Parts: sequence; structure tokens; C-alpha cells
Amino acid sequence: MATCAVYTTPSLHSCSITSPAKNSLGFHQRKVIFFTSRRITKRGGRSTSEVTCSAEAKTVVIGLAADSGCGKSTFMRRLTSVFGGAAEPPKGGNPDSNTLISDTTTVICLDDYHSLDRTGRKENGVTALDPRANNFDLMYDQVKALKDGVAVDKPIYNHVTGLLDPPELIRPPKILVIEGLHPMFDPRVRELLDFSIYLDISDEVKFAWKIQRDMAERGHSLESIKASIEARKPDFDAYIDPQKQHADAVIEVLPTQLIPGDNEGKVLRVRLIMKEGLKHFSPVYLFDEGSTISWIPCGRKLTCSYPGIKFAYAPDTYYSNEVSVLEMDGQFDRLDELIYVESHLSNLSTKFYGEVTQQMLKHSDFPGSNNGTGLFQTIVGLKIRDLYEQIVAERAAAVAEAAKV
Repeated sequence: MATCAVYTTPSLHSCSITSPAKNSLGFHQRKVIFFTSRRITKRGGRSTSEVTCSAEAKTVVIGLAADSGCGKSTFMRRLTSVFGGAAEPPKGGNPDSNTLISDTTTVICLDDYHSLDRTGRKENGVTALDPRANNFDLMYDQVKALKDGVAVDKPIYNHVTGLLDPPELIRPPKILVIEGLHPMFDPRVRELLDFSIYLDISDEVKFAWKIQRDMAERGHSLESIKASIEARKPDFDAYIDPQKQHADAVIEVLPTQLIPGDNEGKVLRVRLIMKEGLKHFSPVYLFDEGSTISWIPCGRKLTCSYPGIKFAYAPDTYYSNEVSVLEMDGQFDRLDELIYVESHLSNLSTKFYGEVTQQMLKHSDFPGSNNGTGLFQTIVGLKIRDLYEQIVAERAAAVAEAAKV
């Protein structure tokens, strides 16, 4: 049984057609179309109507790639907060679901497309990073379906048990974020992305973070953490790290240069690498677009303990792409003073003065809120909101243009 709702706009109507059946891939057949009509007068005064159809504005798809333990979860919380509303697991579903849903966004963890469970990977001698342990065909089919407005029954990888649980229903959101190890690995999936981000954590910082997380939160020993990192490194270098060349923005986290020889990962140098020439995205710049800037903020306006704080901005090339690079080394002592830095940045895509500072203060308890990781994640979130609004406005204008008589 199909249902159709028609809105009484003079020349623009919307029809939602729903079928309860699922196809062989677990897709729920729901399609929304816009159709426009125009009256054509023929010889003899007779007239007829010509009807043309176009698909509803597709879901905007964002890809976020990073290794395990590199801050994807925190970034997701910052991103969904920018759009308003808390992102929560599906209500009434599997309590071990990896999916987060808010009014605007749905975040899918690509671990759900593991084709082998934990035991299967061990028996086959592969890590989760190995493409052989992942079902890229299903990943592509379901991301494409969601982008096209079709609900899917997505599998669930249970991180607690290491097993593949029964699937869950995912409906097409306004913004779909696919996060995990391989969002840009498969060229077919990569082509579906409207914007992509790579979190690039240096080996020194990654090791420090994993020690903090796995020892403090998961009770792992130092030896087991080292062994895990070494076991994953060949596959990381082969399958995960190369994806950053395809990213529209890279957040690169490095040891500070303000303390010679430091590798504790407490003070960080963070670089936001932004591709030039992208549609719907204008890189953020410091002071003067296209210039090379090195800036140590005034100590009377920005409180920061030893070793201080330093910003930089310059044009550069990254994997043969023209990019702009914004850099922060050091950390803030008082987040409310971030407004001083924000006032010197342009192309932030904020809706009001001080929105970056407000977002940072709102999530002051999140990891990285006193350094460049939190600052640049927040800025990228605001840029994605702006990108989404531009895409929606562009599609609406195209539909309105097509509706003209």
C-alpha cells in the first residue's frame, strides 16, 4: 500500500510513496519525489499538462576516517552539537548499537560492516583494518540507499562480545556521517561523500593516547598496548593512512615544538589542512587570506601557561593538492578568552560573533577542549553545517527553477 501527501504549492508538489516490503538487501522501499507540472496549449485551444519528476533532496553524506582511539567519538559529539540536539543510540533498539541519532544527523560506525567477527578475524589471521575483514559491497549499497532516501537494515558489530548482532533499521537522515577505519577506502563509497575528514594522529601522540585510554579505562597492560599497536601498524600503513590523500580536510595532531624533545602528548601541535577550490567550502584563514603568518597572541589577552601558545597560517601543497594550513601549538588556560583568537580568524561560517567560543565552552569537559584538537574539530563542524545549508539551498533553488511555468 502506497501513501502520498501532496502539498498545495502552486507549481511544486511533494509525494511520499512508502512500501512495507523490503528487498533482498534489506532496503525499505520508501521514496520521496518532487514533481512539477506546466500547462501546454496546443493548436485549437486544447491544453494538456506535462509532468516532470525529480528526486527529493538527497541525504548529505560526511565521511570521517581515523584509526581506533584517535578521537572520532569526541569529534562526533562536537559535530552533532553544532546542529543542535543530543545524538543518542536508537530508542528501543540494541543497547550495544554503535549508531547515534539526533534530529538532524545519524552517525554510523563502519565497524558494523565487518564481515568477520572477532573469532573469525583471529582464525583467518587478519585485523579489522584489513579489507578482507569488511563487506565493502554492502557498505556501498547501504550508504547509497540512505543517500537516495531509502531506509536500510544495517548490521551491528558488537564491540562488547566481538560478534555480529542482528541488524537495525536506519532511516535516511538529513545528514549521514559514516565514521571509522575505511570511509574513503572504497572508490564507490568515496564518490558518495559530500565532504570528508581525516584525523591524522602521529605515532608518538597515538601511543600516549592509547596508554591513557586503554590502561586507565580498559585495564590493559603497557605491554599489551605496545603489542596491539605493532600488530596493527602494517595494516594501518597499507589501508588506513593512505585515505588522507582523499580527504577534504585533515586534522593533524603532532608533538609540540614549544618543548624540545617532548613526546608525552600533553601539549600538542595541531594543524588543520584544508583543500582549496572545493564547492561549498572556503578554508578558514588567519589575518590575511593566502599570506604566511606566524602569530604569538598577546599574553595580556590570552592566558596560557608554559610553554605558551603559537598560531600559524600559510598556503601549502598536500598530496599535490593546493591547501591552506592553520596551525595551533600549545593550549589555553581560559576558554572564555578564546574569543580573542576567534576574532582574528575569518571564514569560520559562524552565525554570530563568538559562536566558536560558545561551542568550546559548552563542551569544556570534552577531550582536547584546551588545545587545537577541540578548536579545529569545532571549526570543521561549523563548516560542515554551512556546507549542508548551501547544498540544501542549492537543491531547493534547482527544484524551484524547474517548477517555473
